[in-house]
Amino acid sequence: MRHFYLVLTLGVAASAPGAGQSGLTPFVGRWDLTVTAPDDTYPSWMEVTDDQGRPVVRVQLRTGNVQPAIDAKLDGSRLVVTISRSEAGAEGIWDLAVAGGKLTGAQKTGDKSAKVAGVRAPALKREPPKAWTASTPLFNGKDLTGWEPISNTPSSRQIPGSRWVVKNGELTNEGKGANLRTTKTFDDFKLHVEFNIPEGENSGVYLRGRYEVQVANAGVGGRRSAPPPVKMGGYRNPAGGLGSIYGFLLFPLKDPKPPGEWQTYDITLIGRYVTIALNGSTGIENQEIQGITGGALDSDEGAPGPIYFQGDHHGGIRYRNITIAVPKR
Repeated sequence: MRHFYLVLTLGVAASAPGAGQSGLTPFVGRWDLTVTAPDDTYPSWMEVTDDQGRPVVRVQLRTGNVQPAIDAKLDGSRLVVTISRSEAGAEGIWDLAVAGGKLTGAQKTGDKSAKVAGVRAPALKREPPKAWTASTPLFNGKDLTGWEPISNTPSSRQIPGSRWVVKNGELTNEGKGANLRTTKTFDDFKLHVEFNIPEGENSGVYLRGRYEVQVANAGVGGRRSAPPPVKMGGYRNPAGGLGSIYGFLLFPLKDPKPPGEWQTYDITLIGRYVTIALNGSTGIENQEIQGITGGALDSDEGAPGPIYFQGDHHGGIRYRNITIAVPKR
C-alpha cells in the first residue's frame, strides 16, 4: 500500500489544563474500532498512552499507515481526538466516551458524521504450537477455486470488477480493481507465497485480512520501495518497504532483487506475533504486530480471517505456490 489516502499531520497536543490521570486511565490502551457511516462501515484502530496525565494518541484509519493524532485532549469524561484529511483539507474529529471497557462516540468530518464503536484489542499472546500440519495449497494453479474478489477499500471500488485471472499456473492481477481473498479463514498459520513484482508495482499480502505484509518493488542497488522511517512527534514511523508489516514493523532489506524476479515469503503468525523470511532470510522474528493496518477487512483481531492479496493498484503482480500449514490438533 504505497499511496496514503488518509494522512495525519504530525504532533500530539496536551490535554486541557486540569485533566488528570484518573480521567485518562479508562482510555489508555489499544482499541479495535469500527466506524459506521450512513453509506459504509469500515475498521479503524487507536492506541492511547499516558504522558504524565496527557493523552498521546496514534490512529490507523481506513487506509494509509498508522500516524500520530494532530491533537488529543480530555474534555470532561470524553476523549477528543483530532485528525485531518490531507487531500480534501477537511478536519476530522473523534469524540469518544468509555464505559464498561467499550468505546462509543462519533466521527465528524466537515458536515459528515459517523458512529465510532470500539473494544479493547486482545493481547493474542500464545504459546507456539507443538506441531504443524503438512502444508496444503491455497491455489490450485488452474482457476480461482477457493478465492473471491472483494471491494473493501475506496481504491478497489474506483474501477468496478475483478482483474484477477489464472495464467500459466500463476495468479495474476491484470489491472486495478478488486482485492482477492481466500474463502477459508485461518487463525495461526505458516504461509508460503511466491511473487513477482514488475517495475513500479505495489501489492500486499494481508494476514487474517488485517495485517499487510508489503509487496512492493525494492528497485536496484538497495533502494527501498518506501522512504526510511521518519520520526514524527516522538513516534518513529516505519511505513515500510518489501517485507515490512505496513506502518508497524520495518523489514531490514539488505540485498533486494531487481524487478521481474520471483521472490518468496515464508510467514509465521501466532497470535499477533509474526516471523517473516524474505527469500530465505529472516528479517522480522517473533515481533508483535500492534494493530491492524490500512485496508484491513475488519478490526476483530481475536477472530480467524482470510489471506488476501491487494489488487487496487496498477496491475501486473503475479503469485504462485501459495501454501499454508496450521497447528496440528
